[in-house]
Amino acid sequence: MKINQLNSRRDFLGTLVLGAAVGSISSVIASPRDEKFSASTKANLSDPEKWMEKIKGSHRIVFDGSTPYNSFPVIWNWAFYLTNNQTGVPDEDITAMTVLRHDAIPLALEDRIWEKYKLGEMFKIDDNIKKASSLRNTVYEPKDGDFPLPGIDGIKALQERGAMFCVCDLALNVFSSFAAKAMEKDAKEVYNDWVSGVLPGIQIVPSGVWALGRAQEHGCGYIYAGG
Repeated sequence: MKINQLNSRRDFLGTLVLGAAVGSISSVIASPRDEKFSASTKANLSDPEKWMEKIKGSHRIVFDGSTPYNSFPVIWNWAFYLTNNQTGVPDEDITAMTVLRHDAIPLALEDRIWEKYKLGEMFKIDDNIKKASSLRNTVYEPKDGDFPLPGIDGIKALQERGAMFCVCDLALNVFSSFAAKAMEKDAKEVYNDWVSGVLPGIQIVPSGVWALGRAQEHGCGYIYAGG
């Protein structure tokens, strides 16, 4: 099985229902607190309920990033800050949260994981500069040309302004198991590697839909940002 065959949504849903990727759902879902995790990884896996308490301000929004669609799960987050600032609202009175789930989870991972597991090929994400499947995360600290327009903040710069980003643990489990199967590696080992590659400040949540629900319970409006 080739990596570029692993991005099928039908396969994803089939795995959730039948555990088809590795025989059973129990073998797909690895323990999220494995002893191999580093201290920084454990910080990413801290209490997601407590993390939600960081939501602040009068203007609260959650973006549903279910696909990487031209980097829009990040671009719309930036646009929310930009246009609120233009209408006189300071960053301190704003929370924009992006939930990276399903096909958008690579946007939460460091370059090492992109290159090692060929995530650009797996998730059909191109490097706009090289015009080929991306071997790096182009939205965390973007270079000129990564975004369709200049001046758009990446994830790191948005975090510094108070934006919140999280990634779906369920999708990390499932897609890492696909990668493990294609590369003939141990599924738990690959999952642990992916979790260790979650970028600083990005919270791992039980699932993307869990996070979307919790954000709305904390007063966030909902916007679909997946294409």
